[in-house]
Amino acid sequence: MARKVFFSFKYDDVHRAMNVRNSNVIGGVLKSGFIDKAEFEKVERAGDAAIKTWIDNQLSGTSVTVVLIGANTHKSKWVKYEIGQSISRGNGLLTIDISKISDMHGNTTSCCALRAPGYKHYLWNNDNGRGNLGAWVEAAAKAAGK
Repeated sequence: MARKVFFSFKYDDVHRAMNVRNSNVIGGVLKSGFIDKAEFEKVERAGDAAIKTWIDNQLSGTSVTVVLIGANTHKSKWVKYEIGQSISRGNGLLTIDISKISDMHGNTTSCCALRAPGYKHYLWNNDNGRGNLGAWVEAAAKAAGK
């Protein structure tokens, strides 16, 4: 079944998030929530209301939200907003630790403690994210009745 999936992440982790997005392990999925640096900066300059509108528009029509968690994701009010909005919309939800994906310099970090209580949490590297992301998305959708 084709799905529209929203990917939530702290912009500092964009390289790791793009690694997940570009893994192409979930065929037939529209991937929402990705933004290039210029567009991100333009929306950010427009203020909090513009950011909320952008997030709400990106969430529109999605059935699952995948929260990609790095070292400082817990500090992002926007990731927290995205989680809250996703739950309010009845989206399936899951979190994935992406801290062990190497950045552009080959560095990894530690994962922060942010989780979505009551929802599944996975480790991209240890739980074979490339092989399992599609199944994780489907399980989250099914758990939400989508």
